[in-house]
Amino acid sequence: MKKLLQGSLLSCAALMTSVVWAEGDIGAGKIKSETCIGCHGIPGYSNVYPTYRVPKLGGQHAEYIVAALKAYKAGERDHETMHANAAGLSDQDMADIAAFFASLD
Repeated sequence: MKKLLQGSLLSCAALMTSVVWAEGDIGAGKIKSETCIGCHGIPGYSNVYPTYRVPKLGGQHAEYIVAALKAYKAGERDHETMHANAAGLSDQDMADIAAFFASLD
């Protein structure tokens, strides 16, 4: 019983550590998002080709941004520039960038 309890406590500690790791760092995200701001920080910006409105990410839910970046990285969302930008991002990079954008109004 004691070993079972110890195993459960270790499992809980590991889960708590992974949750902390998944949290984004706003300061790190600000630095990592410098290439993102060029498009996503300009109100009303549109791509030249193909023409479409670029979404403003400030104030967006961090979970949505992470999910979108993962989908671009996996090729599940179709946009070559976004795929190229997301391809080199780690899960922590994505969480940091998402935390930064979520912190904006």
